[in-house]
Amino acid sequence: MDLATLIGLVGAFSFILASMVTSGGIGMFVDLASVLIVIGGTIFVVMMKFSLGQFFGAVKVAAKAFIFKLDKPEDLIEQSVTMADAARKGGFLALEEAEISNTFMQKAIDMLVDGHDADVVRDALEKDIALTEERHKIGVSIFKAFGDVAPAMGMIGTLIGLVAMLASMDDPKTIGPKMAIALLTTLYGAVVANMIALPIADKLQLRLGEEVMSRNLMMDAVLAIQDGQNPRVIESLLKNYLNESKRKSDGDGD
Repeated sequence: MDLATLIGLVGAFSFILASMVTSGGIGMFVDLASVLIVIGGTIFVVMMKFSLGQFFGAVKVAAKAFIFKLDKPEDLIEQSVTMADAARKGGFLALEEAEISNTFMQKAIDMLVDGHDADVVRDALEKDIALTEERHKIGVSIFKAFGDVAPAMGMIGTLIGLVAMLASMDDPKTIGPKMAIALLTTLYGAVVANMIALPIADKLQLRLGEEVMSRNLMMDAVLAIQDGQNPRVIESLLKNYLNESKRKSDGDGD
């Protein structure tokens, strides 16, 4: 569970709801017509921009903003050094016994054990990384589209409310409800965009970068093992993927 995403979402909505309560109650900020215009309109407009498969797949992608498990770079480096040492002592076939939980690393090691050339291994792994990146970018694009469309639908709702209000100026009792629709649709659009859609898109972009970096680390590790490099050289190479502070702390512990 990503606590930063959960705490940020809950905290932001808590402050907004608290301000509504202190302003006279949540009830005055609820309007069904505004919800239909912003939520319903945004969903279907965004759906137009993508295929149905991509659109409904965004729900699964969004889960990565809250639940995301990625192997720590330090653990991957340690495992890679261990496998490099095993390969130098017993050959590539010794890696068949290695316990590998990461599916990408397992795929790379299987290709190495099967005797594929380094160019073939590199091409296959780079293709895998590129396709993964492309899938994740579609998810990011969908939530950015929500962030773009929701305020626009809020503006459309505002115009609808203003037109309805101006058309009924002869009846003062209807001016208030029509103005409420005009203002609440703008509010709903801003909330959907800035408190839900855009933060999720930014978090998914961050996750994408972390996953691509992790896979590049594993690819470099496997290619270095295939090249027969010394385990310590491999460790030094892979530590470039760590933050400077972690590199120094690891070095102090050696």
